Amino acid sequence: MKTRDRILQASLSLFNEEGETNVSTVDIANQVDISPGNLYYHFKGKDALISALYESFEEEMRIVLTAPVERPLKPEDNWLYFYIVFEEIFDFRFFYRNLTDLLTRYPALNVRFQDLLARKQATSASMIKSLSDKGVLDIRKDEVPQLAERLTMLLTYWLNFEAVRHPEASGPDIIHGGVYQILSLVAPYFAGGREPFMDVIASLYDDQKADAAKRRRR
Repeated sequence: MKTRDRILQASLSLFNEEGETNVSTVDIANQVDISPGNLYYHFKGKDALISALYESFEEEMRIVLTAPVERPLKPEDNWLYFYIVFEEIFDFRFFYRNLTDLLTRYPALNVRFQDLLARKQATSASMIKSLSDKGVLDIRKDEVPQLAERLTMLLTYWLNFEAVRHPEASGPDIIHGGVYQILSLVAPYFAGGREPFMDVIASLYDDQKADAAKRRRR
């Protein structure tokens, strides 16, 4: 692995585990086992590091959020799709921890993050409208942007909520919980009735929790 990539990998790991404000470039250089001068050759400070990491995150999210949905998805497919979205967010979770503070200290990220929020909301609205047009959801036109906004809020702040509520929870547990909450928000609009849809996603959630518990016992 190239030195630049090793620096980015170490930075992401340290920022996620210890918090970006608690990590210095010297800490990162020590983690990579290079001199601070060598690190500075590749990245002129934390601003440059964070910008490079955000570019990687932005590209991953762009790919996920622009994935075409050509037919109504089964509940299992919906679960997998939102799991992937949450997983990308979790992989770069330091951006979402202390979000307001980070955007204040790195104003160049503000516009880019606003754009990402807009993309999340647009993707959510597009999926809701598509499912409504196909008769899967029964939702009024004026409710679509409201539901899309609630989904965007959950995608943006779920990790922080869980970090406070369940600080020892594993990544998969946090992500599956987020997916369950996302689909629960959609359930009241399910054309086949809320109860059948809730039964399906509750069963999926129980299965995922059981699988995670088995993996922890191994």
